[in-house]
Amino acid sequence: MTDARHLVHGVFWDGPAPAGTATPETGRVVLRLQDPAGAVTDVALDAGTRLGFRLAAPGRYCLGRHRVHGSAERDHLSCPDRAPAVRGTQCGPCFAVDDSRLIHDFHRGGRVPPGLRAYLMQPHWLYVATFANGASKVGTAADLRKWNRLAEQGAVTARYVARAADGRVVRILEDQVTRDAGLPQQIRSAAKAAALTAPPPDATLEALNARAAAAARVLLARAGGDGFDVVDELWQRPALAAAACAPSPRHAYPHDLDAGAHGFRIAALSGSIALARLDGAVLDFIVNLGLLKARWISLGDYGSEVPAVQEALF
Repeated sequence: MTDARHLVHGVFWDGPAPAGTATPETGRVVLRLQDPAGAVTDVALDAGTRLGFRLAAPGRYCLGRHRVHGSAERDHLSCPDRAPAVRGTQCGPCFAVDDSRLIHDFHRGGRVPPGLRAYLMQPHWLYVATFANGASKVGTAADLRKWNRLAEQGAVTARYVARAADGRVVRILEDQVTRDAGLPQQIRSAAKAAALTAPPPDATLEALNARAAAAARVLLARAGGDGFDVVDELWQRPALAAAACAPSPRHAYPHDLDAGAHGFRIAALSGSIALARLDGAVLDFIVNLGLLKARWISLGDYGSEVPAVQEALF
């Protein structure tokens, strides 16, 4: 067992997009950690991986900031003060100088540095994603992150509805779909996790997504304009997410992830939400690993307490 501390940056799907194959690629999914010296470690979250850890400090801490140099180049800078997080997963000073925060005002005439402008001027995709609670959202993805973005969102099913020339155009389209079709741009992580405790059949969510995506395409086609093409392309869900999204007996994880020791074996992963089995338990649980983001943990052979009467959860 080790007591070395790591700051959790989150769950990342870094694998390539499936290249037109009938069987979705699993993708390389990792829990990204940073030690006190700034070194980054990736812990693979494959099917069968056992993850054990304890919370090493209360509260959330700043994850630092990014400098964007181009379409595929960026630097991560650690928080120099190792300060508590007060703006999401950042302290005030890191938030103020993070290039990423400027993205959302670019299409409204906001000024951006040259590196971020180069990133934003690459082709972007507009998608409609549907989650296990039946809710759909509209979102955007840069060309290089076309597949990965939806994998990290934890979509059960999704379709691309437009390909835009750049990040300015795609965000104008996103706002238009929200305004005129009523699709939100965000679904809360807690809602995604809660829905995966009782997911409906794929066919139900596929029908909901198909209708929402069709409505968005009709809206965009009628609006017209330059700088984009309406498309109809189905996103390929990662194979590792299949069991998490399929109906089967499972329950919400019975412990808070802001304190204590935890350990379980991962069976499947949708976004940052795991279908997992506790040591000595006969039930599967839904564990929202996204709740670990910006927290200090220590990895080791730790375990989660099994509910005293498992039958009470049925």
